[in-house]
Amino acid sequence: MSTIIKGIAASAGIAIAKSFRLEHPDLTVEKRTITNKDEEISRFDAAVATSKQELEVIKDRANDELGEDKAAIFAAHLLVLSDPELLNPIKEKITSENVNAEFALQEVASMFISMFESMDNEYMKERAADIRDVTKRVLSHLLGIIISNPSMISEEVIIIAEDLTPSDTAQLNRNYVKGFTTDIGGRTSHSAIMARSMEIPAVVGTKSVTSDIENGVIVIVDGLDGNVIVNPTDDVLAQYREKKEQYEAQKAEWAKLKNEKTVSSDNQHIELAANIGTPEDVKGVLENGGEGVGLYRTEFLYMGRDQLPTEEEQFEAYKTVLEHMEGKPVVVRTLDIGGDKELPYLNLPKEMNPFLGFRAIRLCLEEQDIFRTQLRALLRASTYGNLKIMFPMIATLNEFREAKTILEEEKQKLIANGISVSDSIELGIMVEIPSTAILADQFAKEVDFFSIGTNDLIQYTMAADRMNERVSYLYQPYSPSILRLVSMVIDAAHKEGKWAGMCGEMAGDPIAIPILLGLGLDEFSMSATSILPARSQIKKLSKAEIAGYKEKILSMSTTEEVVEFVNANLMK
Repeated sequence: MSTIIKGIAASAGIAIAKSFRLEHPDLTVEKRTITNKDEEISRFDAAVATSKQELEVIKDRANDELGEDKAAIFAAHLLVLSDPELLNPIKEKITSENVNAEFALQEVASMFISMFESMDNEYMKERAADIRDVTKRVLSHLLGIIISNPSMISEEVIIIAEDLTPSDTAQLNRNYVKGFTTDIGGRTSHSAIMARSMEIPAVVGTKSVTSDIENGVIVIVDGLDGNVIVNPTDDVLAQYREKKEQYEAQKAEWAKLKNEKTVSSDNQHIELAANIGTPEDVKGVLENGGEGVGLYRTEFLYMGRDQLPTEEEQFEAYKTVLEHMEGKPVVVRTLDIGGDKELPYLNLPKEMNPFLGFRAIRLCLEEQDIFRTQLRALLRASTYGNLKIMFPMIATLNEFREAKTILEEEKQKLIANGISVSDSIELGIMVEIPSTAILADQFAKEVDFFSIGTNDLIQYTMAADRMNERVSYLYQPYSPSILRLVSMVIDAAHKEGKWAGMCGEMAGDPIAIPILLGLGLDEFSMSATSILPARSQIKKLSKAEIAGYKEKILSMSTTEEVVEFVNANLMK
């Protein structure tokens, strides 16, 4: 009889294959007293060096197959293995306590992992995962144990694991690994992000797949609805094969829209753009028919390295994106570091509440050398395409004015030195703080455009950390309070003849799309793989008809009311 295990749909699609339990070997460590400290430290250094060599190979493969931002995960692992704050305490423990390297490594690493995992911060929790992954690798060499290699799988399988480390995921062979499912993890975990990049169906956070699924049984991973079906009956198999065919047929239909403009059923053009993190991501934008880049997250240029990127490095990255987009709009967000994204080499003080602290534009206005370098690189690249610049985390008009002044100063310096700069760069802001949304009518007089960052706007409006499971019920994109703020921003922009876009997750949400269309949103920016489904949905919707429901939707009291209304009236 079939068993259904529920989890989180992390990567779309249907996969049917035999289960392959990816079990990591027993790396149990025993404490031993040593007599030769120098020899033990040399043994530890050799294990670290071997691990670094392996990670370099994995990083290069990830870079070739998955892109630079995914390879940055392994650059971060290499940094962990070079971090004196981790390595020195291990060596000190070996020498001061006369203990074996394995025990010292596990004790020190466990302390760091516990410390990071206890923080209510997704970035820090991911650092814990990085340290755990790296520690296993070094331990295996110290213990002389070979860790199973997912890249050696040579038949069609579905991976079953407690979790997939970034190293595991990067080694998956897409020809054979048809899907995976894990006990833990969420949509923002490394493995989920990489699964979406590789277009491998995945269900994570099931809590029980490793205890409920044996090796070699037939498993279905439904990455559309978040279900894992074990030992399906013939009827269930037939049902899911048909569902898989329907999904593949649907993808083929969406693909036909690649070169079409996004037009509603009443012939209103809507711009569908993509969010990117690196120049390599542009390929996905174009393959999925993106009409522009609505958010270029430039912080990936700064992450996974041990020093700031130079002006020249940044110039080349921005120039590459602008050239490849061939005149289509590219909205570049200036450096958004802080909150859940840290740069260890900046040595910024630790904050009790980093999401409300020294981050994004606040950091840039104080650390002006960093900001001015980025702005010069952007201005120099502006002649190679259709560049728009936006500042993140703007809370007051004075912050925008100061940032704009700095930009103008750098522009004039470049022109004075005979360097060409585009004279048609639009300058906008991210609207992600309620104070900015409420004052949108005043901001609209001075900015060229708004881009609504709903991920932060929702958590700031609801006073609920979106990474905290205990208050996750408050992360409500369809809440009337959020919709009213979004409507205020769009109306304020239009009153001044400006445009308003959205680059948060909400922009690609099938429930939210009809609402946002009716509110008059001009540009929807989303993950590249969401563009064609969104274009297909918008083609069936009448913008004018939905606009007629605007006041009704905004006058509703609860999220549930909104969702029920959309499902009953606006899902075509």
